[in-house]
Amino acid sequence: MMDPIFGDTMMPAQRLEKHLQLHAGVKHARRVVPRAPRPGESIQLTLVTSGALPFERAVCLYQIAAQKTETLELARTRVTWDAGVGDYLTYWTGTLPPQANETMVRYRIAAHVAGTGEEIFADNASTRMADATEFAMYVTDRVAPAWARDALVYHIFVDRFYPGDGVAWKQPDSLGGFFGGTLRGIIQKLDYVAELGFNAIWLSPLFVSPSHHGYDAADYYSVEPRLGTNADLVELFERAHARGMRVLLDFVANHWSHLHATFQDAQTDPHSPYRDWYTWREYPHSYETYFDVPTLPQVNVRHPDARNYLLDSAAYWLKQGADGFRLDYATGPSDDFWADFYRACKTTKADAWLFGEIIASPSAQARYEGIMDGVLDFHLGRALRQTFGSGEWTLAQFEAFLAAHEKFFPPALMRPVFLDNHDQDRFLFLAGDNAEKLKLAALVLFALAQPGIVYNGTEVGVTQTQLIHANNRAVFEEARRPMKWGAEQNADLYDAFRKLIRLRKQYPALAYGTRRLLHLNSAGGTYAFAREWNDSTVVVAVNTSDSDKTISVPRWTTTARDVLNAQCVNASAGQLEIVLRAHSGALLV
Repeated sequence: MMDPIFGDTMMPAQRLEKHLQLHAGVKHARRVVPRAPRPGESIQLTLVTSGALPFERAVCLYQIAAQKTETLELARTRVTWDAGVGDYLTYWTGTLPPQANETMVRYRIAAHVAGTGEEIFADNASTRMADATEFAMYVTDRVAPAWARDALVYHIFVDRFYPGDGVAWKQPDSLGGFFGGTLRGIIQKLDYVAELGFNAIWLSPLFVSPSHHGYDAADYYSVEPRLGTNADLVELFERAHARGMRVLLDFVANHWSHLHATFQDAQTDPHSPYRDWYTWREYPHSYETYFDVPTLPQVNVRHPDARNYLLDSAAYWLKQGADGFRLDYATGPSDDFWADFYRACKTTKADAWLFGEIIASPSAQARYEGIMDGVLDFHLGRALRQTFGSGEWTLAQFEAFLAAHEKFFPPALMRPVFLDNHDQDRFLFLAGDNAEKLKLAALVLFALAQPGIVYNGTEVGVTQTQLIHANNRAVFEEARRPMKWGAEQNADLYDAFRKLIRLRKQYPALAYGTRRLLHLNSAGGTYAFAREWNDSTVVVAVNTSDSDKTISVPRWTTTARDVLNAQCVNASAGQLEIVLRAHSGALLV
């Protein structure tokens, strides 16, 4: 079963298309070393050219802190053959001088055609500098906030979480209707979130919107009245902070609702000052949108006023108490927009946490280092789902993936990871409603280095009745059924999640340690690895099979205990014998 959210990174035809987008023609694709330049570091830029045109030179046209444009000649450094492109690739490289702290560097790169001197700009093949793709780098010593390294995030879908004490759920005609969750309801359930052990909350979009999901905001400065008021949101910030919890907002910079006042004005008045906030194919009825949805016009973030509207609204909510943003569809806006966004947020609140929804290859995700603190790790999430949920991956495949995945990404780029979210089939449903498989996956999730995210309801058994993409229809609302409360909750699951979060906090090796494989019997369904940090070792052991198993791992202590199941572990001849029930795990210290 393929998780549809990974479609364009998993299908061969789409993979080839993405490869061509990065290599065919004249492409820079933010090939920068280092990607997150620090003050005083030189910055190496690379351009790749291929195709039928002969190029005699390549140049970078750059500005330092909005000063005059300078020219950097790029040298032809190597030529390779690329089987995917079916052509030679020529690499051109140049180095920008080191810059001072808090400097914005903007640039465009062009290749010159031999014989004509025509300029072709990377990455959109424009022949006019005014239309060329603009790149940017923010030279800074700012890094991801220290608190994010220990973040355990609870993802709340506001309309489906809790309507409030004494308030019943609404009964809409369809799953796409309004169920009545509110900010007041979240405030009243903060103790529930805190008791589970989470120290951060990620809220689904909550600005004025005509939809239940809010990814089509009509006003970035006002809370949707169905959900509450601006004062309720500020109160939520304050009450969460009083409990030691951070609050992250979902922020959409690529598009918004057709009901947004600027679009309404632009579409009805040809002389509107907002007309250039949008890209018109044929005015006034044809325009660029998000995935061809006419109610979701794409924002032209190249326009200074449109860009400032987004930057200013993000800064506004940081000042009101938000602690950062999950950035929706972050592959939509340009890299230079995100460089500006990063600077605007970090200069407003130095410890704001910014991570993007980048549904793309790991190499494409890694290119966001320096303009975001991190990216959601869809690839690790997929590996967890297909190994411990649907069972399509073997443990050997999981270990092969994990060993490479952990080494591939730059350490500074954080990769918060989840088992499911509001756009994916619930893990529990994927696992055939087998709660033991969910608990096993949660054990591995919380035993890996990156911050863990839990989608509300996963911890108490919320599931669904059919696949999101059943019968060739995308019904995402299947994964957005209302939260269960009281006797409807699976208390055993709840206790398992609470215990795992407590153990994650109790043993820092789980968050900070290096990982070492100890045992792998893929055919038998057993697997174990150690997390080692300073002088401490924690061993994670799992059994994905349908029968009880006993495995051996090297003995590192004389007093090993399984703190997950509250039992001692037998030791003999330098080995520890771990007894694992079917679809269960152990955590040894």
